[in-house]
Amino acid sequence: MSTLQPFHLAFPVTSLSNARAFYGDLLGCPEGRSSAAWVDFNLYGHQIVAHLAPQEAGHRGTSAVDGDHVPVRHFGVVLSMPDWSALAQRLRARGLRFVIEPHIRFAGQLGEQATMFFLDPCGNALEFKAFADPQRLFAK
Repeated sequence: MSTLQPFHLAFPVTSLSNARAFYGDLLGCPEGRSSAAWVDFNLYGHQIVAHLAPQEAGHRGTSAVDGDHVPVRHFGVVLSMPDWSALAQRLRARGLRFVIEPHIRFAGQLGEQATMFFLDPCGNALEFKAFADPQRLFAK
């Protein structure tokens, strides 16, 4: 089995200063390189890049998943259950408005997972999830 490599994701934002406040200050992502048009962040060891492109930012559609209206275009990280719980608690304490409140999805099923969805200030949807048994990430 190979070592998991970091992924790279570029996404549009309406404001680099809002992106810095959200990803840097709220989520605690260290900032990397930047220019007047983009900024890199370290999201749990993965490289995400906020590109200034106001016309492309924001989520548009949803899809039904276990009774929730999940934003179709979203990204995030699969965390350990303790890290997921700590993040949910920190975001609640900071007054973040959730699109889908932190909860357990697919309860009692093979794919049971903790999940939460929220928007960044530019309208991009993020999901953070965790599995009690990480081996079930891709279980069918």
